[in-house]
Amino acid sequence: MEPLRKLLENLRAVQEKLRDGESKESNNNFNPQSFWNTLEQAFKATSQEATKISLAYSKPPAPSEEDCQKLSDGLLNAILAASTLYYSLPKDQGTTLRKTVREAVADVIEGTMQLVEVILSARIQSLSQAQLVSTGSVWEACDHFPQIPKDNHAAVVGIVSGYLGVVKDALQEMEEALSEEGDPFRDVLDDDDMGARGNQDTYWSEADRRLIAPSLGLIKAAKACLKKVLGALKAYGKVETSEQVAQLDDLADITHEVSPSVDELALSMYPPMNHLAVRLNAAKLSSVLKKVLEITSASHVCPDTESSWVQFLHNAVDHNMNKVKSLTQGAL
Repeated sequence: MEPLRKLLENLRAVQEKLRDGESKESNNNFNPQSFWNTLEQAFKATSQEATKISLAYSKPPAPSEEDCQKLSDGLLNAILAASTLYYSLPKDQGTTLRKTVREAVADVIEGTMQLVEVILSARIQSLSQAQLVSTGSVWEACDHFPQIPKDNHAAVVGIVSGYLGVVKDALQEMEEALSEEGDPFRDVLDDDDMGARGNQDTYWSEADRRLIAPSLGLIKAAKACLKKVLGALKAYGKVETSEQVAQLDDLADITHEVSPSVDELALSMYPPMNHLAVRLNAAKLSSVLKKVLEITSASHVCPDTESSWVQFLHNAVDHNMNKVKSLTQGAL
């Protein structure tokens, strides 16, 4: 089993290096088709080698030390091939794409480490449920290859689409809470947990509800903003120049800030409501949305034909933020 322990140590080292590993800024000889074909083969090889090692330790007798070494070397070489390929992906192909590839490779390494750990910790030489699950995790991570975006445009579209989904969920949760008769915590806490059910801390006052309207308006603006940016990315996004690639990365970076800002505002809107906290969180979301619109309008994904919705959303953000300010003057 010593080769397996050494394999686990090596996998940990590869994983650690992958977190901080950087590739070249650019590579004039970079061939995208060759890169993706070779990475696909590395993922397939990892899946096959993981299967071999799992089957070898699924029933007695255990492999000999020599066979164990061969199995360990085969799996490690497949993992090294995948991680080495990640380093060969130049930065000028897009930081968002590189993060996506790095995460995909990291998932494969993580799954492989879990499998090796399960085999090492098994007291009985038999195919346990844990070993089945961990083997399946490696397969799943390797089979994810077709879903990996193959250029920075596809990577950014995927990222922003995910952010939009999270904001949609947050908006839906808040609207459902508001539709409850008075008590947004009705489905969360039992009567016994609440003690005195008449506790005003579990209800919105009239002043709270007046402040909720423009706050919710900002969250709706966030959803509309991400939806429009996503549409513009799909319609006009390109990766023909390094400038276009960089602009897409800028959009991925700024839209990443929208969802956490929406969450903070939404959480501060639940009773007992602190109006100053709502104002501060609304201001933060407003600032983020304006940055999104500013970066979008300055990029190649926003030709003149798209400028009208950018201005409309600018106005919507300002309108709701001004309402929040006027309703929270007393909290300053």
